Amino acid sequence: MSDDVLLQTRGSQFITRGGTPVKLHGIGLGGWLNMENYILGFPGTEALVRRALADVLGDALAEHFFERFEEVFFTDSDAAEMARLGFNLVRIPIHYRRLEDDGAPFKLKESGFAALDRAIDSCARHGLRTLIDLHVIPGSQNGFWHSDNATHQAGFWGHPHFEDRVLNTWRAIADRYRSNPWVAGYEPLQEPGDPTGRHIVEFFPRLLDAIREIDPDHILFLKGNEFGSEFEFYTEPRANTVFIAFDFAVPGTVVGRQYPGESDGSHYDRSVLEERFLQITEQARNTDTPAWIVEFGPIYTADEQFNENRYRVLSDQLDIYLEHDANWSLWNWKDIGVHGVVELAPDSPYIRCIAPALAKKARLATDAWGDDREVADVIDPLKALVRSEFPDHPNPDGWVNRLVRQILFGEPLVRDYAECFRGMTAADIDEVMSSFALENCVERKPLVDAIKRAVASDNEAAEPVAGG
Repeated sequence: MSDDVLLQTRGSQFITRGGTPVKLHGIGLGGWLNMENYILGFPGTEALVRRALADVLGDALAEHFFERFEEVFFTDSDAAEMARLGFNLVRIPIHYRRLEDDGAPFKLKESGFAALDRAIDSCARHGLRTLIDLHVIPGSQNGFWHSDNATHQAGFWGHPHFEDRVLNTWRAIADRYRSNPWVAGYEPLQEPGDPTGRHIVEFFPRLLDAIREIDPDHILFLKGNEFGSEFEFYTEPRANTVFIAFDFAVPGTVVGRQYPGESDGSHYDRSVLEERFLQITEQARNTDTPAWIVEFGPIYTADEQFNENRYRVLSDQLDIYLEHDANWSLWNWKDIGVHGVVELAPDSPYIRCIAPALAKKARLATDAWGDDREVADVIDPLKALVRSEFPDHPNPDGWVNRLVRQILFGEPLVRDYAECFRGMTAADIDEVMSSFALENCVERKPLVDAIKRAVASDNEAAEPVAGG
């Protein structure tokens, strides 16, 4: 294994095994091997969409739909462009169903590993390391859409069958990539949400041990329970470990928030962002491990004047990371115009095709990031009722948003999305999927410029690590 490429940790820094310091400037490949609704424009969850498209198109054409999407969404051209923009790591979220079917548990699928191999090899050709992120696991590790959870309950915890399948999958991943120096490391479990806080204490040591028994070299990137707020279950410090932090700033994501300035009784400015950064990276500082912001980035719209406010949030975040010597991975590479460094052209075949479902989706605010002002007459009284009847509820507004907007409205809307493709042939599907090819997408130039400036500043400030 190449000592010049394989990453390790030394104190609060990443270094190669040969002692060369490395500052990570990553980009997330969300929406590809794990499909998320707001990234790709569908409502609900991936499993619901796959089922609805099979009903509308038939099994064969639905399979062709997803195969063409997977083939086109990420290619060698994407890897080359990522490297050109200054990224040096690609985080690859993957759904367990790419590697294993529910109907054949413990039988791993070579097709899913082949897709992962293709991405890792392509990234390596362009000098990009990769981080393998198991983003979705059987039963769902949290109650949110990004774990392909059509309910609101995290069904994984406390089920030995699910646990054994995850251990089996990670042993296979570790075995396959243990000799690949371009793999920066493994993210064993994305955003765990054990509501009891008890099961995770027992499961996580087993999970980490299972990986380490096969691969003692690659870095483990670990997230706390309850979306990073609880790290108490990591009872013993482990070598070559990094703790994950998410940094989706409120003024960069919530509708109507201004930055800097007052909004809804709260003030947001650079000092507030820095305070938040220090809070979410406390575990890294306490354990003298690298600070790693694995996801961050504002939500953008078609209104560039509005987006100026969001670019300022991003710029301040990047400055804070530089000041505190933090490594980062921006979310996300490609989407329909929400987070992406590159986005589908507004007049692309895919956007034109799903336009009716997109309009209804926006009106009903079925995405977590949605603007619910058009359904406020329905949503606001429900929120008020929950607050009144359950004054001790920790997040009444979020509870209503999840159950009503994302599930009650979102689930039947899945059918509307699928109907947009009714009657299509394989050739029609190929044309629609071509919208995701890099050459047919457009770059968000202010975001690209901010990335380039941040990478240049980080590289200029980098200092060599003493010793070797």
